[in-house]
Amino acid sequence: MTGIVLSASVRQNLLSLQSTAALLATTQSNLATGNKVNSALDNPTNFFTAQGLNNRASDIGNLLDSIGNGVQVLQAANTGITSLQSLVSTAKSIANQVLQAPTGYTTKSTITSSAALPAGSTSTNLVDGTAIKSGETLTIAATNAAAGDVATSFTFGATTSLAQLNTALAANQLTASLDSSNDLVITTTNDAASSTVGTVTLGGTTGSATFAAPVAPVADPVSQATRASLVNQYNNIVTQITTTAQDSSFNGINLLNGDNLKLTFDETAKSTLNITGTTLNAAGLGISSLTVGTGFLDNNSANVALAALGTASTTLRTQASAFGSNLSIVQIRQDFNKNLINVLQTGSSNLTLADPNEEAANSQALSTRQSIAVSALALANQSQQSVLQLLR
Repeated sequence: MTGIVLSASVRQNLLSLQSTAALLATTQSNLATGNKVNSALDNPTNFFTAQGLNNRASDIGNLLDSIGNGVQVLQAANTGITSLQSLVSTAKSIANQVLQAPTGYTTKSTITSSAALPAGSTSTNLVDGTAIKSGETLTIAATNAAAGDVATSFTFGATTSLAQLNTALAANQLTASLDSSNDLVITTTNDAASSTVGTVTLGGTTGSATFAAPVAPVADPVSQATRASLVNQYNNIVTQITTTAQDSSFNGINLLNGDNLKLTFDETAKSTLNITGTTLNAAGLGISSLTVGTGFLDNNSANVALAALGTASTTLRTQASAFGSNLSIVQIRQDFNKNLINVLQTGSSNLTLADPNEEAANSQALSTRQSIAVSALALANQSQQSVLQLLR
C-alpha cells in the first residue's frame, strides 16, 4: 500500500469522509447513552465536576435512610406519649371516683371536752370564764403529718366564736362543733376521714375543760371494698404506663426509656442533631402503685394521687412539645436533603446530558455531509478512471 499514490483531491475528500464518520459515530453514541460527556476524554472538567456532584448526592441519599429511621423513632415516642396521656387521664378518673364515693367510714375520729360548757355558752362565744377562759391556748397535734398537716395552736380571746376556732382548725383538717350536751367536739373532715385526731392539750390560763382521748374512726366495710377495687384498677393503669413506655421503641431505640438519638444531616457529619431521651415509666413520672388497705382510704389519699397525676400530665405535655419540635426539625432537614439531592443531580445532568433534539439534528446533518463526501470522493476519482479507460 505504501506504493499507492492518491491525488490531493482524493486524499482531501477521504479525510473529510473520515472526519464526518467519526463525528457521526460520536453523535450516535450521544443519542444511545443520552450523554454528551461519557468519559474524561470527552470533557475532563465537566466529567469530574459532574462525578463530584453525583458522589455528594449519593452520600446525602445514603443519609436519608437514617434520617427516615429517626423520624420513625420520634413518631414512636410521640405515639407512646399520646397513649401515656390517655392512661394518666384514666388514672385521674379512677382517683376522682374516690372523691365521689361515700366517705368510707361510718364514724370519723373525734375528741370531746370532758366538762360541758355552761348552758349559756353559744357558737358565738365559747369563752365563759369557767370551762374555757380568755388567754387559754388550745394545742392539737398534727392529724396526718404524712398529708402535710402541722400542729394547730389557738389562743382564746375575750370573745372567741366557733367560726374563729374552725378557721384555725381548717389547716389541720379538723372541724369544731357543740354537741347536745354543749360539749366542744373536734372531728376530722371528710378529706382526713381515715386519720385520728391528734392529742389535745390546754395551756395558759387553765379552765375546767379537759379533753378525753381521741376516738379512732370506724371503717365502712362496703365502702372500703369499693375503694379496694379502685386501688386495683389504679394499679393496673400504673402497670400499663410502665409497659407502654417500654414498648414505644423503633429499630431498637426508645426515647421514652432513656435512649438517646443522634442524627447526621450532611456528608461531612458536621450537621447533626442530638435528641436526649427520658424515662417516662411510672417511676419516671412520679406515679406509684397503691396498697389495698392503705390507698384511697379517704379524700386525702385520692388528692395525693391526683397531684402526682397532674404533675405527670404536665411532664408528658412538656416532653411531647420537645419531641414535636425535634420532629419538625428532622422533617425539615429530610425535605431539604431531598431537594438538595435533586439540585446536585440536575447540576450534574446539565454538565453531561446530551440534548436529544440537537443530537438528532447533528446526526441528520452528518448523514447528509457523509453522502456529499462520498459523492465528492467519486468525482475526485473520475480523472483516474479516465486514465484507466485509455489503458484499456
